[in-house]
Amino acid sequence: MPMSLRLPADVDERLTALSALTGRSKTFYATQAIIEQIDDLEDAHLSSHIRARVLAGTEARIPLSDLLAEYGLAR
Repeated sequence: MPMSLRLPADVDERLTALSALTGRSKTFYATQAIIEQIDDLEDAHLSSHIRARVLAGTEARIPLSDLLAEYGLAR
C-alpha cells in the first residue's frame, strides 16, 4: 500500500546521498529502517499501554517470579 513520507531536510539529504552512493532506492532504505525499528516501537507502545492499565487498576499484576517460571527462566 502506498504511503507518503515527509522527512526533515537533513535526513532526506543523507538518504539521497546514501541512495546515490549505493545504487539502492530511498524507498529501500526507508523500508529497511522501518522494519528494523517497528518491533521496538510496538514494544514501547505496548509496555506504556499496559503500565497505564496496571496503574489504573484495570490490568492484573503478575509477579516477576511467575513470569520467569512461565517462560522457563526461573532459577
